[in-house]
Amino acid sequence: MTTPDQLRGARAMLGLAQADVAVMTGKTTKTIRRAETDAGSVAADTVAAIRAALEAAGVQFIDENGGGPGVRLVK
Repeated sequence: MTTPDQLRGARAMLGLAQADVAVMTGKTTKTIRRAETDAGSVAADTVAAIRAALEAAGVQFIDENGGGPGVRLVK
């Protein structure tokens, strides 16, 4: 499961504004903001679209592995 913290962190690592992610995904800025504060309040396919856009921009999402979920830049 992708967390709001991962979405915010990934966007910040890429230096993107919420409006940039909205354009990348075809979603509204309000939807991006909601996903970054409570991912459960938006549809799962919307969270997946945001994640896919951030991954395409160069971020890798790290699933829970005992150390907690996270994100990192791809080399």
